[in-house]
Amino acid sequence: MHVLKLCDLTGSTCSDCTSKKHIRLSSAVRWSYSDSSIQKPNEKKRNMKLTRVKGFYLFVIISGSAIPVGIDVQVESIDSISEVNMDFTTTLYLRHYWKDERLSFPSQNNKSRTFDSRLVKKIWVPDVFFVHSKRSFIHDTTMENIMLRVYPDGNILYSVRVTVTALCSMDFSSFPLDTQNCSLELESYAYNENDLMLYWKNGNDSLRTDEIVLSQFFIEHFHASSGLAFYSSTGWYNRLFINFILRRHIFFFMLQTYFPTMLMVVLSWVSFWIDRRAVPARVSLGITTVLTMSTIITGVSSSMPQVSYVKAVDIYLWTSFLFVFLSVIEYAAVNYCTTLEEMRKMRRGKIPSTFTASQAMAFDGCFHDNDIELTTFPRMAPTRTTDPLTTPSQNSDLRPPAGTRLRRQRSVRENVDLLVNNSYMIDSYSRLAFPLSYLLFNTVYWSMYS
Repeated sequence: MHVLKLCDLTGSTCSDCTSKKHIRLSSAVRWSYSDSSIQKPNEKKRNMKLTRVKGFYLFVIISGSAIPVGIDVQVESIDSISEVNMDFTTTLYLRHYWKDERLSFPSQNNKSRTFDSRLVKKIWVPDVFFVHSKRSFIHDTTMENIMLRVYPDGNILYSVRVTVTALCSMDFSSFPLDTQNCSLELESYAYNENDLMLYWKNGNDSLRTDEIVLSQFFIEHFHASSGLAFYSSTGWYNRLFINFILRRHIFFFMLQTYFPTMLMVVLSWVSFWIDRRAVPARVSLGITTVLTMSTIITGVSSSMPQVSYVKAVDIYLWTSFLFVFLSVIEYAAVNYCTTLEEMRKMRRGKIPSTFTASQAMAFDGCFHDNDIELTTFPRMAPTRTTDPLTTPSQNSDLRPPAGTRLRRQRSVRENVDLLVNNSYMIDSYSRLAFPLSYLLFNTVYWSMYS
C-alpha cells in the first residue's frame, strides 16, 4: 500500500516534500506522495484508486482486506416514544475509529490535531447509516456538530451528534403491563463485510448513557450486540445493534383507567340495594355507568394503534363493561318477575281490582307491603284427596313409617317459578354473586399480567 504523508497543515513546505508532487485538497491541508506512487485516475492499485472529483483527488478503496472501523455510542437522551406511530426518537453521539496511514504526519510531541466538518468532506469516512430510521439529522447549532481528530500515527476519531427517529416493533398484547425491546441498528450503506468491518470498539462498554428519565417508561437495561445482514443483490454486511429494554410505568394507567373502571363497576352494584319499584333510580344509575364505561373504552382506544389482536387493557375494560351491562339486565329481570308476580296475585284475588300502581309507592318512592290492603278470605278446612280405587285400609298401608321424611327435588321450572314469585331473591343473590365474580376475575387478571 502506498502511504501518503501529511507534509504541512499550515500551508508551508517541508524539506521532505521538495522532491515530491503534491495534491492540494484545501487551502489549509497539503498531502504528498513520492514520484513512484503517482497514478493516473484510471490506474488501479491493490487497495486504492485516485479519482479527480470537482478538482480534488479522493482515495477510494477498491480491494484488499476489510478496513476495521470501531464504533462507540453515547446516548444523550430518549426524546419520545410513540405507541401510535410505533417509533422512538433519540439523540446520541456517534463516534467512529479507524486508521488511515495516508493521514499520518510527523509530530515531536505526539499530539493530535482536530478539524471541523470542512475537512470531513475532503477525505474518506465510513458511510454508516441507521437501519429502519424514519428521520435523522445532524445538529448544526451553532456549527455542524462534527469533529475529526487525526493522530500522528494515522488513527482517526470521527464524531457526530445526531438525532434519529427509528422504528420500534412493539407488542401490545400485555399493554399497559408490557415490556418493550427497541433497538437502533447501524450498518455501512455501500461497503459489505469484504470491504468494511464494523465492530464495537470496547465491547459492551462501547455503549454509554447519561441518566435518562422517561415519563411512561423505565429503562431496565442497555446493551450492545452485533450481527450480519444479508441482501440478495450485494451480499453480507456487518450490523451493530443498540438494544434497550423499556418497562412501562403502570401507576399512570391505574389512575386514568383501572381505578375509574373499578369504581364504575362497584357503582353499578348499588342498584341491588335500591327497591325494585324505584324504576327511575335504578334505570338512570345503570345507564349512567354504561355510558361512563363506553367513554373510558373510547379514550383508551384513541391513544393506541389499531392492532388486530386483543390487548390486556381491552380484556379488563370489556369484562368490566360486561359486569355493568349485566347489572342493568339483572334489574330488567327483577322488574319483569315483579310484574308477573303482581299479575298472578291479581288473578287470585289477593289484590283488589281498584288497586293501582301509584298506591304501591310510598312517599319516598319505595314499595311497602304494608301499604296494600289485602282482601280476607274464609279459612277452608283441610281436605284429604284419596284415590277412589283404593280402600281406607290400603291408604293406611301406603303411609310411610313414623320418623321417615320424604324430600322431593324441585325441577328447573319450579325453581324459576320460585324466583318469579319471589323476585326480591334475585337482588339478594346478585349482592353476593357479582362482587365475588369480579373479585375472582381481578385475581386471575393481575396474576397473569403482573
